Amino acid sequence: MEAQKAKARKTVLNYGLLLGILMVILGVIMYVMDLHLDPHWSFILITLAIFIAVIVYGIKAFKGDNGGFLSFGEALKVSVGIGLIAAIISGIWSLVLTTVIEPDYADQMAEVQREKMIESYPEMSEEQINQALEFSAGFSSPWITFASTLVMYMLLALVIGLIAGAVMKQNRPYEV
Repeated sequence: MEAQKAKARKTVLNYGLLLGILMVILGVIMYVMDLHLDPHWSFILITLAIFIAVIVYGIKAFKGDNGGFLSFGEALKVSVGIGLIAAIISGIWSLVLTTVIEPDYADQMAEVQREKMIESYPEMSEEQINQALEFSAGFSSPWITFASTLVMYMLLALVIGLIAGAVMKQNRPYEV
């Protein structure tokens, strides 16, 4: 049982680091292309595809290291572990972006939101727009962004682990 835990830890660390680094690379690309405030749908789709692929391959690698056997619980443990490591790395990137690289990130984001509201809801008064932006400003702290990254990554990893675990599950035969 201990050897199995060591394999899970190794898989989680390797694939979590890989996913975290890939998410940071995508974040840097989006920043360089000036899409960090309002990403194009294609970047969101690419990010999701990479996230799914790395977690599924991580579960598959764990199954291979485990003699071709995988329980549902192990799949969940590996997927959420990978998501946690990736979330921490990606969250650190987010903190660096919003506090060091772009210290006025919150103001820039508020302006993007203002423009979208005016475009989507032209009947809104300036006062209503300001109230909505004031309300959302409470959620723009870098630490709230970090915490929401953790939660989102782990929930997405959990869903991927549920699906991949159900598909790849292979219990050990009972020994008498």
